[in-house]
Amino acid sequence: MGRPADYHAADHISAETHADAYTRPAFSLGNRLRRLAWNLCWLLFYRPSPRPLHAWRATLLRLFGATLGPDCHFYPASRVWAPWNLVCADHVAVADGAEIYNPSPIQIDTHVILSQGCYLCGATHDYNHPDFPLIAYRMHIESYAWICARAAVAPGVHVGEGAVLGLGAVALRDLKPWTVYSGNPAVVRLQRRRPSPDGAEQHLQSEQTLPGALQIALHPPDPTQPDPDHSPSVRGSA
Repeated sequence: MGRPADYHAADHISAETHADAYTRPAFSLGNRLRRLAWNLCWLLFYRPSPRPLHAWRATLLRLFGATLGPDCHFYPASRVWAPWNLVCADHVAVADGAEIYNPSPIQIDTHVILSQGCYLCGATHDYNHPDFPLIAYRMHIESYAWICARAAVAPGVHVGEGAVLGLGAVALRDLKPWTVYSGNPAVVRLQRRRPSPDGAEQHLQSEQTLPGALQIALHPPDPTQPDPDHSPSVRGSA
């Protein structure tokens, strides 16, 4: 992860509260009661709400402390562990089954997409500590990033602007801007087209070295133009 933890349970929860470190609460009583209230709200008002009522679900998140920009689409089966630790810009989409586990703050910038069943994991455990305490990290998902269905982002990983984490991939390291990743652990597959200020698309230089199959996928041939490798034969005398 390469960055310091934002929250370390051993620094906040005394060993006197429970003899067995492995079953000791990782958070204060106030935090647990707050999460209980939010979970009841999610069960009774958030989860049963019709899919088009994005504004209603955004209102519920805001009531529990979330900071959301306009036109955020949180679908009914999406989960947010702690709304008060969520900061979203505008036009963020969080699909059904997507889960944001955020014991520490997670910032999501404009036009980010979290697809079905993806998982932002904001915490882990200090396995070298004798008490195995929970440790949580601040995280940042930059603008225009896309976390695809069933993909997972590990604690403390920074997702750069325009990065794509492919289907079922697991990001264990920071994701570079405008780069497409896949696999477990996720590795670079290709570069994403970066929009320019005038609306045109810019192709990064590294795209020049992509295999032929990927070049075709990014730049499919125009069916209205003749194929230079299959030009009609010229009739006439030699």
